[in-house]
Amino acid sequence: MQKLADEVIQFFHHQNFAIVTTIDKRGYPHNSCKGVIQINEDGKVYLLDLYKAITFENLKINPHMSITGVDEHKFKGYCLKGRAKIVTSKGLNQRLIKAWEERIAGRITQRLIKNVSGLKGHPRHPEALLPKPEYLIAVEVEEVVDLTPHHISY
Repeated sequence: MQKLADEVIQFFHHQNFAIVTTIDKRGYPHNSCKGVIQINEDGKVYLLDLYKAITFENLKINPHMSITGVDEHKFKGYCLKGRAKIVTSKGLNQRLIKAWEERIAGRITQRLIKNVSGLKGHPRHPEALLPKPEYLIAVEVEEVVDLTPHHISY
């Protein structure tokens, strides 16, 4: 497991979602959007998945995955590569469920603020319609890739 720099941790804390890539049984990549619920300097990342669908099936046959976050405005991003474990709903930590609920409430609040200030977005509040998480994805990060081009790195 690789330790994570505070800069990487803070970066993912400020992302509303990340792109998670898993590999299917034919070897093809599958991308989906997931919220990072917790990320620790010891190299552990926790994501809650709302559906037991393709990501879930892929992780049952191949634990390798990546988590990618990009900030277009800052022209910065990271890809975390590692191995995932599935934690079923019975093993879900209530603290992580609460963190997910707080993130959803924050996203709804941000959408309301943007709507009030005149920015047009989704006509409803899709976050309020999301189901409860089905399971937890616990990832042990083995590699961090800085996606910022080297010639413009800070």
